[in-house]
Amino acid sequence: MLRFDLKSQKFHFSKAQRFVFTLVMVVACLLVNFNFSWADFSWAATAAKHYDELKFAPVSAVKLPKYERYVLENGLVVYLMEDHELPLVTGTALIRTGSRLEGEKAGLASLVGSTLRSGGTQKHSADQLNEILEQRAASVETDMGEAAGSASFEALTEDLEMAFGLFTEVLREPAFAQEKLDLDKTQIRGGIARRNDNPNSIASRELRKLIYGKESPYSRTVEYATLDQISRDDLLKFYQQYFHPNNLILGIVGDFNPQKMRSLIQAKFGDWKPNPEIAKIQLPEITQANLGGVFFVNQPQLTQSSVLIGHLGGKFDNPDYPALDVMNGVLNGFGGRLFNELRSRQGLAYSVYGMWSPRFDYPGTFIAGGQTRTETTVQFIKSLQTEIKRLQTGNITTQELNKAKDSTLNSFVFNFQDPSQTLSRLMRYEYYGYPADFLFRYQKAVTATTAADVKRVAQKYLKPENLVTLVVGNKAAMKQPLTNLADKVTTIDITIPGTQPAAKN
Repeated sequence: MLRFDLKSQKFHFSKAQRFVFTLVMVVACLLVNFNFSWADFSWAATAAKHYDELKFAPVSAVKLPKYERYVLENGLVVYLMEDHELPLVTGTALIRTGSRLEGEKAGLASLVGSTLRSGGTQKHSADQLNEILEQRAASVETDMGEAAGSASFEALTEDLEMAFGLFTEVLREPAFAQEKLDLDKTQIRGGIARRNDNPNSIASRELRKLIYGKESPYSRTVEYATLDQISRDDLLKFYQQYFHPNNLILGIVGDFNPQKMRSLIQAKFGDWKPNPEIAKIQLPEITQANLGGVFFVNQPQLTQSSVLIGHLGGKFDNPDYPALDVMNGVLNGFGGRLFNELRSRQGLAYSVYGMWSPRFDYPGTFIAGGQTRTETTVQFIKSLQTEIKRLQTGNITTQELNKAKDSTLNSFVFNFQDPSQTLSRLMRYEYYGYPADFLFRYQKAVTATTAADVKRVAQKYLKPENLVTLVVGNKAAMKQPLTNLADKVTTIDITIPGTQPAAKN
């Protein structure tokens, strides 16, 4: 409410009045200073169109930036890609290793990945590394994934030699300080203690075990007992087995002089002795552990169920992968079959999906699922199964096909948003033995995909009889029992070994 203060002889405005007054003044200034008229804003009333009337220019062709690839005498593969837009340089090393190679000591590779950086080097403690890098707004990081290890750095161009030197130290001279190893193990223990807090995480973890098997390197979990058995000597042995120049791919992108960069790489890595005995990694054969079945994790406190159904999938190098990715587009997203049927028409879920998710060098998975109200759990699962079977028996409409292909092709450009992302993809393809133009072959194949192709791959690769069904939820509150899906329902115990089991209600 507008009020005049007699004492101060001033008007007082409410917050809303001040906002409106400010907005009016800004618009008035625009009209006066820039010679606008109200007619200039008439497009707002006349230009609005329905979304299906909007026309967009075709996505421009993607071209790879220029890059250089060469190999040092010790076997280190190097990629260089210049980008002078900003005075920054970033680099990444991929190491042919990963948690799938750690054997029975689950958690060992993860500890190598974290303590490689956190444990300092032979020349600098972890605290010294942190202080030097923070003063220059630079970074050096390390990590260990399922199928690869990595180390990276980032720095201003003027600090390149400093950051690259520390990056090299971390890779070549790690100290694996015992106190930092103990700290990293404590953090992992905290993760173990909290791993049953999120029902979606439980579902994802346990479904992988059901598909790949409990002891598979792609699904096993770190436990207190296995963590306690890991020593600093284990980290050193793992490091010494895989960290050699002829087992690395180094990529650098940014604002650098290529001749100076090559000299720097030679100076820091050229004298690193290769290991001629490094053999090609032999990966285990993968077969599906459970062919079908219904499994249940009881969580009485939940008001909705986390549901996943899935089976073993395939690899990226399958010639049918592009058509399978278009199939993903038919199933998913706004206007996709799962969204239209399970969310919009039946109101069973806010989020629902079904994805054929391949891997580079071992079979991935096909997984569908989402969250639904406890009382609609069985109905949700049956509807998922129906839509999967309908892909195999019904026809894909022209509208569905075009939407799926357009969304896939239009997102293609986002694989090349910046040179760093492009270089990372080139390194990944070399790491797994894929051709450098793999993504462009994929793009061409997606463009050529037909409705008949989508139906064919759905019939060939989707196996309804092999779908493993997993529910994490409140059994007592379900409107229909899970036995409506199968005669036998197997309960999974997710009690963390080394802790007291939860009291039964």
